[in-house]
Amino acid sequence: MSQQSSNSASTQPPYSSTHAIKKLGFFASIASLSYVFWIVGGMELIERVAFYGVKTVAGLYATDPVSKGGLGVTMTDFGTILMAWALVQAFVPVFIGGLSDRIGYKETIALSTVTKIAAYLLMAFFPTYWGFMVGAIVLALGTGIFKPGIQGTLVKSTTPQNSTMAWGMFYQMVNIGGWVGPLIAAQLRILDWQNVFYACAAIISLNFFMLLLYKEPGKAQRVKNLEKLAQSGAPKKSLWRESIHEFKQAHLIYYTIIFSGFWFMFMALFDVLPVHIRDWIDTTTIVASLFGENGTDSVAWRSALGMNADGMSILPEGIMNLNFGMIMLTCFLFAALAQRLGTMNSLVIGTFLCSAALFIIGGVNAAWFLVLAIFTFSVGEMLASPTSYKLIGNIAPDDKKAMYLGFKDLPLGIGWVAESYIGPMLYDKYAAKETLAKAMLSDTYQQSTAALSAIPQGEYFTHLVSISGQSSQEMTALLYQQNNIGVVWFVMGAIGIASAFGLVIYSRWIISARSSLSTEKKSLVD
Repeated sequence: MSQQSSNSASTQPPYSSTHAIKKLGFFASIASLSYVFWIVGGMELIERVAFYGVKTVAGLYATDPVSKGGLGVTMTDFGTILMAWALVQAFVPVFIGGLSDRIGYKETIALSTVTKIAAYLLMAFFPTYWGFMVGAIVLALGTGIFKPGIQGTLVKSTTPQNSTMAWGMFYQMVNIGGWVGPLIAAQLRILDWQNVFYACAAIISLNFFMLLLYKEPGKAQRVKNLEKLAQSGAPKKSLWRESIHEFKQAHLIYYTIIFSGFWFMFMALFDVLPVHIRDWIDTTTIVASLFGENGTDSVAWRSALGMNADGMSILPEGIMNLNFGMIMLTCFLFAALAQRLGTMNSLVIGTFLCSAALFIIGGVNAAWFLVLAIFTFSVGEMLASPTSYKLIGNIAPDDKKAMYLGFKDLPLGIGWVAESYIGPMLYDKYAAKETLAKAMLSDTYQQSTAALSAIPQGEYFTHLVSISGQSSQEMTALLYQQNNIGVVWFVMGAIGIASAFGLVIYSRWIISARSSLSTEKKSLVD
């Protein structure tokens, strides 16, 4: 691929292919994937098992009362932790993604593994708000260091002919890890929350064994280029300066602004939905449909579905696992569909579907409709998210793959940072069961400020049930009827819709900008 000049902010997107790209068939694409690709996919799978073992249950852990082993904080407080987490994880790759290109992918992957082990142990040893905050920041740092090396390796181990399938298969491996992690966490946190963090530290350490099998593609050429640069006597460019200079191109800036909305909406599902499920969704109806009114005694089913100990309901992480499970089983099919649709069509359709899913969550309070929403979201995610990796990877110059894949995380960072505070805060204010229970205790049952302050955070709803004479299910239904719970999800969905329309405009701009280019170069965004 030829390098696009970046001397000024270009008004046209770069295209780095000098040959027409012949798309391979489904089976030919899979067969063409290299040994190195499968090794980095395995490392990503292990890393995701540990990461999502914590990430999926983080909101539940933070808002669980101290009496149950949680942190006993509000969703707004949890949002502050998330915002710090998002800031570090999203922006570290943007500015140090080029570090992997300089010192080597293997070295940065090893460094990130050590950092992530330390993060999980911090969470285990210090079960407090600040302990979890520091652990989350260290975990974010380790994840930010990890991604450019892994994704840079993937780009260098694939070709334009199989890159769509490669990203789809890679995303499938991510979701195998994402499916396993929460199931492990669900069983361990029933015993003790700290077991989750110890287990994740042990799991991520397995990547040291994978590194023994890993060989960096193109390492000889990278070392040779660095030696030439050193011999030339030319001063090394600052990674910060070089990254900022490279980023100042119109197609990257516009993409970042528009796709930030997608990630805002996307991250809400993982940051807020587990708590929404715990608060408002009666999953016993799903269990009754599958196993009957008495649930199931099968340990295998309880483990596979993320059920509680009595087999009568599905835990929030079990419901969330429908997303990971569907992607794990079908992502290669949607990768083939995305290849047929083309890059921009996949991004637009995927974003619309994810937005529609959030409107379903906000509009209907029924467990099976939640399942429908998660399936809809998953299809949209499979069309949009891996395709965004492909777009950035394909337009990157050969010697700056890791740097550009760091740029890929910039819209994720902007969207996630904004959502990490706004999403939990909106939910805390308008939809959190604890908030609404506290308000009912004050307004309906005339509880004094002193009496309310004596109730530990996380136990307002329990106290409300105890003095109301109603069952937990009856009080949940009453609170849901009296409050507009869905407004939070409508806001999130509307932001996604705006992003989708922005992508339509962006795709038309790209088509217009490339109209003067040769047929050979147009194929890169198809």
